Amino acid sequence: MTRRVLVIVPFAMSDDNLRLREQQLAGLQFGADLRFEYRAVQAGPANYSSHHDFALADVSIFEAGCRAEDEGFAAVCIDTMSDSGVAALRSVLDIPVFGPGKVAMLTALMLGDRFSILTMASRWKPLYKKALDELGLHPKCASVRAIEVPPDNQGLLSGKEDAVFPLLEAAAHQAIAQDGADVLILGSTTMHQAHAYLQQRLPVPIINPGPLSYQIAQTALALGLRQSRQAYPRPMHPRLDMLEAMQRAARQSLQQGGTP
Repeated sequence: MTRRVLVIVPFAMSDDNLRLREQQLAGLQFGADLRFEYRAVQAGPANYSSHHDFALADVSIFEAGCRAEDEGFAAVCIDTMSDSGVAALRSVLDIPVFGPGKVAMLTALMLGDRFSILTMASRWKPLYKKALDELGLHPKCASVRAIEVPPDNQGLLSGKEDAVFPLLEAAAHQAIAQDGADVLILGSTTMHQAHAYLQQRLPVPIINPGPLSYQIAQTALALGLRQSRQAYPRPMHPRLDMLEAMQRAARQSLQQGGTP
């Protein structure tokens, strides 16, 4: 029997742009019994540059996946290093839910002693701080190196490779030589197109967070593991219908020309 894993993309987008996200599966081998299906949120933030955006992302991702178990999915993965919506989804789903942020950081510590994060812009740094705060891993994070290139959550790095890839490589070498990083992490799933380029040119492991979360989900399913109900208790009074109505209204407003 084929098991389905839902991958929730945190921005509303076209089918063409969604396929750029699906390219994270390239080169991965899961067998015929596991299939990944990508779904964009109905409406969400235009970008991830403030705590305003983080709150909207939690709501939009939660709504996109809150019925995943009823839809027959075996697991859920979140396609953003912020791990937005993960905790909320774990509270309503009995299937495993994973985000790439904490997974990448914890895996980095199985490969080395200290890690650095390569990111597009300094405005993303609060995303990493949140995970580092919750995990208590600030002493293990050697640095967060930003190349200060405006991120594109729709077209990703397509067409920008010649400009962006060398900047990321230079930042990676600085993180290793100056900051003492043993392992590097791509700071966004939107940066996955740079992974192969960097992996061939760096003397330390570099983690591609999206595909790593897929592998973790596969392992959890194989071992029968899922989140603890002690850590993620069910809501006493679920309001999923209200949540879905809010997202439908938001999508309609955007389609009618409302403020994005």
